[in-house]
Amino acid sequence: LKFEFSRPWCATMGEFYDAEEEEDLLAPTLNELIGTNSLQWIFVGGKGGVGKTTTACSLAFKLSKVRKSVLLLSTDPAHNISDAYCQKFSNKPTLVNGFDNLWGMEIDPSKNNPDVAFSLNRGHGFGKAMQEMIHSLPGVDEAMGMAELMQSVQTMEYEVIVFDTAPTGHTLRLLGFPELLENALGKLNSVRGKLGGIMNMFTGMMGGGAGAPSEDDILGKFAEMQNMAARIRSIFRDPAKCTFVCVCIPEFLSVYETERLVQELSRHGIDTSNIVVNHVLFPHDHEELDNVCSRFYRTRRAMQKKYLGQIKDLYCEDFHIVPIPTQDEEVRGLELLQRFAGLLTSERALPAD
Repeated sequence: LKFEFSRPWCATMGEFYDAEEEEDLLAPTLNELIGTNSLQWIFVGGKGGVGKTTTACSLAFKLSKVRKSVLLLSTDPAHNISDAYCQKFSNKPTLVNGFDNLWGMEIDPSKNNPDVAFSLNRGHGFGKAMQEMIHSLPGVDEAMGMAELMQSVQTMEYEVIVFDTAPTGHTLRLLGFPELLENALGKLNSVRGKLGGIMNMFTGMMGGGAGAPSEDDILGKFAEMQNMAARIRSIFRDPAKCTFVCVCIPEFLSVYETERLVQELSRHGIDTSNIVVNHVLFPHDHEELDNVCSRFYRTRRAMQKKYLGQIKDLYCEDFHIVPIPTQDEEVRGLELLQRFAGLLTSERALPAD
């Protein structure tokens, strides 16, 4: 495997840093992120099955110790935060058992939840026609769902929100929704200029009456949506308010998707400076293994060593790389989440041998 990347700060594959350079590396913990009190939105994401939910739940747990109010919000259609906390959550914020400042919530932004501010009256010809026109634009359904979610999030009075996101591809589409929505609405505005008064005539033909939304009403809603998308994009692009934590494991597909995620986040102007590397085997982990298990361990360690080297080469200069040892049991419940949270904030270097 050899990646070809254009970022000027990337190391050449196979290079390793000497001891003096290692002293300048960023701390291998999430302590700096947790201590940044200006952060309002923290997204946690990566390839499916790498431990995103465990990381998000543990991070929210840790933040609840230093922030006044924390919301853990799952936008993954396959919700797992209920399983992690052993408590059922819904599409309304629910206080986590044992806490007075941590809430959990599960919602699917790809499903449209009609919002009064954005809804068009389907009972009138013009509103129906315009709504059909909107939803015929590629990707706009997901964008509208995310727009409604993020507008709702903006009104929530939580000091910080931790997003447990869907796998990489789905997450990237959702994070790109401000640009998609602005482009879609821009196209509709251009249609307005071409159609002119035909719209009002069309309203009468389709049965619009005194209660039907006028052209100005509809276009006013479009302008409102564009302004909302611009506001959310400005927060996305403010590293003091928003950041993205990447989670991966030392395997080919996960490392590949992590680099794709980092590149796309950079393209959208979204800050990312923390990478959690889960399921890492450390040299001392095999001390009491029998021969069969020891052979399996050595094989896995050899495979991991290759990808850990690539992770180090790619990210060690500009990212907090947080290696998490392989856990001997499923991380569920407050006690195990607290232990995992401790691993996110305690220093350990990537295994070198």
